[in-house]
Amino acid sequence: MGPIEPPITSFLHLKSGGSMKTRYRWYVVAVCFLFMLLHQADKLLIGPLTSSIMETYGIDEEQMGRVFTGALVVGAVFYPLWGYLYDRYSRSKLLALASFLWGASTWLSAVAPNYGAFLATRASTGIDDSSYPGLYSLISDYFGPHVRGRIFGLLQITMPIGYLLGMVLAMTLQASLGWRNVFYITGSLGILLSILIALGVREAPRGQSEPELADLAEFGAYRFSWKAARGLLKTRSLLLLFAQGFFGVFPWNVITYWFFRYLETERGFSSDAVLITMVVAVLVLACGYFVGGTLGDMLFKRTTRGRLIVCIVGVLSGAVLLLATFNVPVGNQVVFGVLLSATALFIPFAASNVVSTVHDVTLPEIRSTALAVQYFVESAGAALAPWLAGYIAVRSSLGDAILWICVVSWLICALFFVLAVRLLPGDVASMRVMLRERASQARAELAVEPGVGSLEPGGKGTFTGLNGTA
Repeated sequence: MGPIEPPITSFLHLKSGGSMKTRYRWYVVAVCFLFMLLHQADKLLIGPLTSSIMETYGIDEEQMGRVFTGALVVGAVFYPLWGYLYDRYSRSKLLALASFLWGASTWLSAVAPNYGAFLATRASTGIDDSSYPGLYSLISDYFGPHVRGRIFGLLQITMPIGYLLGMVLAMTLQASLGWRNVFYITGSLGILLSILIALGVREAPRGQSEPELADLAEFGAYRFSWKAARGLLKTRSLLLLFAQGFFGVFPWNVITYWFFRYLETERGFSSDAVLITMVVAVLVLACGYFVGGTLGDMLFKRTTRGRLIVCIVGVLSGAVLLLATFNVPVGNQVVFGVLLSATALFIPFAASNVVSTVHDVTLPEIRSTALAVQYFVESAGAALAPWLAGYIAVRSSLGDAILWICVVSWLICALFFVLAVRLLPGDVASMRVMLRERASQARAELAVEPGVGSLEPGGKGTFTGLNGTA
């Protein structure tokens, strides 16, 4: 028999000093949504522009694959650094810095005079690509665990919508402005958004939305510690999530960077047909993020295994449906589009649920680090995917490369999710026990020293609490 699963208390607990107005937390969500939407549009814009860029520099698929992989490698290297910085300093200020770096690096890519310079400058865009762990950590301190899946799902809608926005920008502007000027536009948006984040988004005390602390008017805020970070390696379900992450992003990167070219060159789609097919699929994909997050929250209220059960359904359904999609004969564009859209509904189910599960088993002060490790492992594997797809395409076909990389990766992910399902309840219970112990200590200290424990802003974006730090 597995461990007893702790109940998840329904609550809405936000405060800053005395209280945090509900409208402000939605303002923070709106700003984060805008950041992710425009950042994803900039990041994924290169997919629809691939053919134009290849023509400009006179390169083949394998050389273009190096461009994709370069940014992924740089992003992977920077994930641990971003995770540490977010847990140590102000997440809102670091997010503003990431937005500025996005704009600056995109401008450098636009002015690159040759393939070597473009390869280097495009790789530099990976620095800001790895800046999301702190954003999710900040949002976790505005929304409790019973609603995080749908909030994260809402934010992750920006990935397909950003892809769609990038596609529209590419297909409508590159003919008249050229791909370089499109990069100038999106880079400028990043710089403007960095100002908005710096001026309008406030830091939140870490852990303020946890149910164990919901009845405390004042509580201690805990800072990052290496001891707590090393403890991540003892959380068995988290290690399995890290392992599945290595394979889990392979399909996303292969589809993102190569699917347009596959439709153009191997399916014979016209530009209009590509646009219609991808718009429908991407809109369904966007729905899949929110549906997956909502289903994860619903099942999580019944069992702490609920989020991972949704993950398993998503990856297995995606593998089966993609296999059926790619077996549709060339020329039957309607059936291909319908099956592609059906596939798109299921494949994002795991996204918000994995992030929420990472937060379910980690303490508030190391959540950025935990998610950074998750993304680091994902990027380390995914960095190979665009190049591997190009390599297979040159020797076989782009369709074979996309299909088998996606299907095999999702089957491996399903195996790791099944293993994690058995271990997750114990790890969630352990984390909740630690939070209850902290709450008990806080109540005891407040009873002795009622004047101690007010949340005063601390240095470098942290908050001092009962004992300053712990």
